[in-house]
Amino acid sequence: MIKNKIGAIILAAGKGKRMNAKKTNKVTFMLGGKPMLLHIVHVLRGLNINPIVVVIGFAKESVKNLFKNEVQFAEQKKRLGTAHATHKGLKVLPGDIAHVFILNGDDSAFYTVDLLKTLLKEHLKNKNEITFLTLTVSSPYGLGRIVRDNKGNISAIVEEKDATARQRKIKEINPACYLFETSFLRKHLPKVKKSKITNEYYLVSLIEMAIKQGSNIQGIKGGRMRWRGINTKEELKDAENLFKSINRSSLSI
Repeated sequence: MIKNKIGAIILAAGKGKRMNAKKTNKVTFMLGGKPMLLHIVHVLRGLNINPIVVVIGFAKESVKNLFKNEVQFAEQKKRLGTAHATHKGLKVLPGDIAHVFILNGDDSAFYTVDLLKTLLKEHLKNKNEITFLTLTVSSPYGLGRIVRDNKGNISAIVEEKDATARQRKIKEINPACYLFETSFLRKHLPKVKKSKITNEYYLVSLIEMAIKQGSNIQGIKGGRMRWRGINTKEELKDAENLFKSINRSSLSI
């Protein structure tokens, strides 16, 4: 058990256009026997993370109906990106929370207590402003690439649409699993600029900002851990098959 003033903000406001969801938010879709959002909530509760703030927007009632009083809610009425959603969540977060996890409600279903515990321990031990997970995947299409310098230090996170041909060959990606020092987040979040391409505000801009000003940041390599981004029905089916294989592996140990 980890006792500290640690909170979490889960981003679950998006429409999930590629899922073709009409009346329900995609984080409520079933995965491994329960709505996918509940996987990460249960992991956070296993770490005694409190409070857990869920940022809602599209089909918000479908998300709220998953809970009684286990989480708090913040609403993002206009979907203006992950940094904007985080800003809404921060408004609900108590002022005495020293560090905060920022996680997606869909892509976080495969994270474990041990994984987040490792991030938290490294974050506190090294007094980082930002600690985040990186993964090595065989098919990185559509995901932000981790660019490192000759010494292995992270020099940038480049989104797919902005990546050069060389950068697109990078297999180490950013799955958007962050742990921030809350004071850093509150200070620098208002400085995030709107993307000229999408007119949205992205949380990943804070890492860029931190690198430029020499802040303490650390990317924790998750290696080739079993993980899936879930944006389409095909990816959901793939994730379900992965869950089944993980359960079979656990039973055989």
